[in-house]
Amino acid sequence: MGTMSETNDPQMGLTFEKVWAALLKSREDFDRGMRESREEFDRRMRETDRQIGRLGRKFGSVVEHLVAPNLVEKFNALGFVFTKYGLDIAISDKTRKLATEIDVFLENGDCAIAVEVKAQPKIDDIKEHVERMETLRRYADAHQDARKFYGAVAGAVVHDNVKEYALKTGFYVISQSGDTMNIDVPKDFGARVW
Repeated sequence: MGTMSETNDPQMGLTFEKVWAALLKSREDFDRGMRESREEFDRRMRETDRQIGRLGRKFGSVVEHLVAPNLVEKFNALGFVFTKYGLDIAISDKTRKLATEIDVFLENGDCAIAVEVKAQPKIDDIKEHVERMETLRRYADAHQDARKFYGAVAGAVVHDNVKEYALKTGFYVISQSGDTMNIDVPKDFGARVW
């Protein structure tokens, strides 16, 4: 009675084409799973970046509110006579297009100081503040505002290299020192006027 039929042998129906097709399907399934995992990872990273950005803005706002009230007194001790200050000043043109924003703006009739506040300023922040000061000067000129504009950078932590760069740029540097704050005055090159 018998021989075994070829159709009952599971190995007999296996061909190269079937194995190749199974491998391709397995690869497609793997690739799809990897794409889905990457998309989910990217989505989570974007959400994390948004949350960190919100936290950074909140911390920056806290630093602004801690620094601003004492700035008038500190700069007045340096010979300025500021009568008012404002936080988060938006400067826009006639079309209400934003020209620039200033974290803390100290002013009187003759001059003003635009202060950029960062928890820990970087050199790129100094460069951006130079651009901001130039925008402020152009805006003031267009509106017949002849006041002198000075720049300052404030931070809870200001590393020496950033402080040196800011001072060479002509900015005042405001930094935390224990329970008070210090203002470093640009000496060698002097305070830059915009």
